Formats: sequence, C-alpha cells, structure tokens
Amino acid sequence: MDSACKQEGEKSFVDNLTNKGKGRPKGSLNKTTRAAKELIQDVAEGLGGAERMLSWAQEDPANERAFWTGIYPKLLPVQLQGDKDNPLQAAVDVTVRLVKSGA
Repeated sequence: MDSACKQEGEKSFVDNLTNKGKGRPKGSLNKTTRAAKELIQDVAEGLGGAERMLSWAQEDPANERAFWTGIYPKLLPVQLQGDKDNPLQAAVDVTVRLVKSGA
C-alpha cells in the first residue's frame, strides 16, 4: 500500500509485523476473566470460605465424593510438563510377534 494512500492513523502490514509478540504475556488473564474470578472468590468468602467448604465436605460422604471428583481435579494441571532441569521422559515398548498363516 502506498503511503500516500494510507489514511491518517492506519498501520501498514509492515508496521503490524514490528508489533508481533507485544501482546498479553502467555498465561495471563484478560480483564473479564480476572474480574469473574475475583467475583467468584468474593462470593466464596461470603459463604464461609475454606472453613465452610470443609464443613460441607464432611457433612455427607456424597459431598466429599463431589469434592474429590468434581472440585479438586480443577486445581490439577491440564497438561503435564517438566521443567528445564527436570524434563518429563517417556518410553514406548513395541513387541512384534510373527504368526504363521493358518495356524
């Protein structure tokens, strides 16, 4: 695009390439997600927080089961990953067995 054809304030394709990678850091929350999480935290505290949740889980075996199967797993990482000093290692064993035809 000719610079004479650009309207004031428009960015060219080349201008956009120079901004590549300058967005929000990986893993950071956007404003809406952060606000929603803060709202839920406030409600949880208003309902009694950790002490109330513990009491609820102990009231009935079904509640404890719901905690371990539905609530606690949400805290676990979705993807397993190692770190640079201790990477995950995987091994695959393959066994090939030859079988005679018609046997």
